[in-house]
Amino acid sequence: MLSKEEMLARASKPADDAMRLHPFYRGKVQTAPKCVIRDLNDFAIWYTPGVAAPCRAIAADPDLSYEHTNRANTVAIVSDGTRVLGLGNIGPRAGLPVMEGKALLFKYLGGVDAVPLCLDTRDADEIIRAVRLIQPSFGGINLEDIEQPKCFTVLDTLRADPSVEIPVWHDDQQGTATVLLAGLINALKIVGKRMDNIRIALIGMGAANVATVRLLKASGVNMEQLIAVDSRGILNRKRKDVYEARDQFPDKWMLCEQSNREQREGDAGEAMRGADVVIAFSRPGPDTIKREWVARMAKDAIVFPCANPVPEIWPWDAKEAGARIVGTGRSDLPNQLNNSLGFPGIFRGALDVRARTITDEMCLAAAEELARCAEDRGIDEDNIAPTMEEWEVFPREAVAVGMKAQEQGVARLSLSREELYAKAEATIRHSREMAELLMREGVIAPAPPEA
Repeated sequence: MLSKEEMLARASKPADDAMRLHPFYRGKVQTAPKCVIRDLNDFAIWYTPGVAAPCRAIAADPDLSYEHTNRANTVAIVSDGTRVLGLGNIGPRAGLPVMEGKALLFKYLGGVDAVPLCLDTRDADEIIRAVRLIQPSFGGINLEDIEQPKCFTVLDTLRADPSVEIPVWHDDQQGTATVLLAGLINALKIVGKRMDNIRIALIGMGAANVATVRLLKASGVNMEQLIAVDSRGILNRKRKDVYEARDQFPDKWMLCEQSNREQREGDAGEAMRGADVVIAFSRPGPDTIKREWVARMAKDAIVFPCANPVPEIWPWDAKEAGARIVGTGRSDLPNQLNNSLGFPGIFRGALDVRARTITDEMCLAAAEELARCAEDRGIDEDNIAPTMEEWEVFPREAVAVGMKAQEQGVARLSLSREELYAKAEATIRHSREMAELLMREGVIAPAPPEA
């Protein structure tokens, strides 16, 4: 086992490598052709005059845009750069490397073509208008790194808008919550506790934990099992500041009214006292959650410190304080609970059935399938969720989402479980093989050695 010093050194290496390799490659994604170009005469087919024929067909039947273009496999990653990772409001230009990274994950893990669109606005209405205007070019919209409460306004408005004909999804909310729930399902199996008989402390009430509350409710958790903490302390019915802002933060006020059975007051440490589970999406650590707080949790405690880029408490500190299972958002630590396990497969399934939306029930189906994937290959205290290396997870997740979309009547296409799996598996395999071919042939240059 690595020492603390070795773990810390390993944790800092991705940032060092990123500063070396980002300028070398000048970005992570590019546009590449997917049709044959036998000679220049083929441009008469792909452009003028031949392209006029599919244009006329789409004008007569707009749904043919899914057949004659790449729309059926293309997602827009829309951000204003106001809530980037653990970096906060760094703006659309500084947020672009994250959105490009997201596009790379979409393609490699889910076979989805994604376009980063960083908007130079902080106005919710302008973001909503932008999404409405661009939807003819895309099969789905991934909202990303938008501050609250604006992120709730944008997502809820667009999901409720009948003129929006494609799925609009906020990965920081729905994606993160989906993967976290999958990890929690398996962690509870290991410690021998039931979802309906645990106490959960939620640290930080931003987009991720608000969405986590919604999915926990959908999975059968009673609101009285929860106790939530924001930057000003535990949420309870005495919180006049939340009451006065309830129109902006309805989910937080709902928690004030319905959670925290004992109506506790105080800080995060008080909220964690006696809790079976802590789910944190708050200020990056490593000392945001203190060891003594973990020590006061229930036996066989489950601790999910998910802040990026540094978790609220390092896993080794949480374990020394008494936690039995610890999961973070980092790929270089055990039990990664990162939304990269969710959005590629979820969008793959939604796109393959041409879903009109992504419902909470579709997210719950994805979480349950993720948990099953890990359980099928074996789970233990350091392996509660699949990893990105287990690529078969993504087509399985896509099938679960696509079947649930059809069951709920939000899919345009009807496909069997076998057809969905074959389609997803082939698309994802093609994306991976293409990347490997480009690297093997030197089209993607090998990474330079460290100085």
